[in-house]
Amino acid sequence: MNWLTEYRQKYISHPVMRLMKQQLPPISSTEQDALDSGNVWWDSELFSGKPDWRRLRDLSISKLNAEEQAFLDGPVEALCRRLDDWQITHELRDLPPDIWDFLKQHRFFGMIIPKQYGGLGFSALAHSQVVMKVSSRSATAAVTVMVPNSLGPGELLMKYGTQAQKDYYLPRLADGREIPCFGLTGPEAGSDASSIPDHGVVCRQDFNGDKNVLGIRLNWEKRYITLGPVATLLGLAFQLYDPEHLLGDKEEMGITVALIPTDHKGVEIGTRHYPLDIPFQNGPNRGRDVFIPMDWLIGGREQAGNGWRMLVECLGEGRGISLPALSTGAAKVASRYTGAYARVRQQFGMPIGYFEGVEEPLARILGNTYLMDAGRILTATAIDQGQRPAVITAMLKYQLTERMRRLVNDAMDISGGAGICMGPSNYLARAYQSIPIGITVEGANILTRSLIVFGQGAMRCHPWLLKEIQAVQADDVAAFDHAFLGHVKHIFANLGRSIWYGLSNAVFVVSGSPLTRCHYRNLSRLSSQFALLADYAALSLGGSLKRRERLSGRMADILANLYLCSAVLKHFEDQGEPEADLPLMEYACALTIHRAQQAMLAAFHNLPYPWLAKTLRTLMFPYGKPFGPPNDQLIHQVARLALEPSATRDRLTAGVYITNDPADRMGRIEDALHKTLAAADIEKQLRKLLKEGKLEAHTTDEAIAEARDKGLLDKFSAERLLAARKAVLNAIRVDDFPAEYFHKVGSYTAAQQVKG
Repeated sequence: MNWLTEYRQKYISHPVMRLMKQQLPPISSTEQDALDSGNVWWDSELFSGKPDWRRLRDLSISKLNAEEQAFLDGPVEALCRRLDDWQITHELRDLPPDIWDFLKQHRFFGMIIPKQYGGLGFSALAHSQVVMKVSSRSATAAVTVMVPNSLGPGELLMKYGTQAQKDYYLPRLADGREIPCFGLTGPEAGSDASSIPDHGVVCRQDFNGDKNVLGIRLNWEKRYITLGPVATLLGLAFQLYDPEHLLGDKEEMGITVALIPTDHKGVEIGTRHYPLDIPFQNGPNRGRDVFIPMDWLIGGREQAGNGWRMLVECLGEGRGISLPALSTGAAKVASRYTGAYARVRQQFGMPIGYFEGVEEPLARILGNTYLMDAGRILTATAIDQGQRPAVITAMLKYQLTERMRRLVNDAMDISGGAGICMGPSNYLARAYQSIPIGITVEGANILTRSLIVFGQGAMRCHPWLLKEIQAVQADDVAAFDHAFLGHVKHIFANLGRSIWYGLSNAVFVVSGSPLTRCHYRNLSRLSSQFALLADYAALSLGGSLKRRERLSGRMADILANLYLCSAVLKHFEDQGEPEADLPLMEYACALTIHRAQQAMLAAFHNLPYPWLAKTLRTLMFPYGKPFGPPNDQLIHQVARLALEPSATRDRLTAGVYITNDPADRMGRIEDALHKTLAAADIEKQLRKLLKEGKLEAHTTDEAIAEARDKGLLDKFSAERLLAARKAVLNAIRVDDFPAEYFHKVGSYTAAQQVKG
């Protein structure tokens, strides 16, 4: 050690470490498990302030193999064709028995289970594609498929189960002999799952004829448990206590996970919740003084007390794959069929999609669908390549479910009465009803945004902060000195970059093609500014940053929009930079970059030392706000992509169930679009005849007949126009029912409910 290092450690690093130790809030064991779970990936590049774009651009995106594609083209396509969502949601309030059998027969519940155990062994991308396609037909079916393949006993068994547990349970889960559910959430612990009051006590008891068996006596109450009412196998999370020290020295063991057959004595299960008319199987369960042997713990007694770490490790599947796929499926359906509806539905003599007021929400639908799909594919690729990006998966879940909320609302606005009137022909209303479900599950979005993304991201992704904290906890001055010196250099490097990029608009950053280069520059600029802002917040607020949830939420928004914009650029380049898709890419980039900027400016207004924050903001944005939202011309270009068939429209909506069957609730709109466009020139000719006064008819049908009879339209043209007219009327049709139908449906009275 030279004299300079010794002097720095003694007079700078040691006092700073002591001050940091005073301000640093204690890190609980559950928080530490969350920090230790998963790993960092592209989020760390964005936090660095100097992203290595070559790392992203050289990444090989996941592709479906032949077996996975065949499954999508075969069983998944057949399933989608058979799903009658009105029957499921309104008449049966469950999947029909033949659909349950179909799912088991084709091993939909075993997509993530390796082939050696009888599962399909699919990639994360294939898992995502299946959920997305099924969700485009039925949210109930999609949730039923996705839960066994995300947070549930299957994944926990694969990662932590004993070999005996894997050999017995995984084949049974794969072929549907066992239907799993996982009990985590309870009445007193929702998003704060680490505080579950459900508990088990290590004890000895006679069991199944054996004397003095070492096991656990459990008491619990869970609710909101998907597949719970029909499950045969319950995964249960609970706090474990060992007051007699039968397992070791610790009395409070911590959260533990067990597998319990639902027909086990003392388990109460089977009643249902009814989540917003989306009748996937969901319900409560409870147990009173339920005894289980120790080998029912997932992983056996060696994993006692390790449940929270196990759960946090496995949350990524649901957050990063299933819910983003569900959201993207709804977005693609809205893009394809709401766009078609806007073209065939006319008001004031022209398609409603031509009105500027309708173009704006239509462009929002398409632009957000494009970036949602990009984020979904990039994150699935990361998981397929062995990454476990805990921050990114949490961020993707909240971003995509929130964007689904907005775009489905936009689709409802465009559809008007056809959207709000329920019936077998309505393709949109169930997606609208399901919005809060995706937003609520796997961690409520409010808390994910305000507590997890930036709070965990700042600790995990920052190149020096976690190292400093670890050095403080270990009271290691040398390690702290190294980390602190690196942190100081990091701050000044980002300060210099932020000022230079602000003055030059990062014009000297060279990455991407001529079509994408300006967006890479903007992202580089915002990344350096975000990294500097994160350090400003951490240094000025210290331990209180943990409690500043609104500020943390704004920082999460910056990071999320930078990530999604990165995904958009990657997606556009990987698809070969098709010129026709350029408006979608430009819209998505403008939208995300503008939102990142606005969140950053809002954060500046709420930081300590306003004079310093204002000075820093001026240095970062010397010319004012450089990034605006998508302009009117771009909105027009994107909206027009929705109004007629094209390769761009097909790429945007690829992966969902597509049909032009006029008897199908979605196919009737696609059928009308094609027939309307095929007859567009004939319709113009008819309008011209009416305008010139050559026809006296009052209705469209009469005008067509009159034009045909007068020889102004040939028979073929008249038939084509009538066919288009019939298809449009079918597309805009709204279901109605006889009055007695509602008496029949509403006959389940409150008195019967109490009695039942």
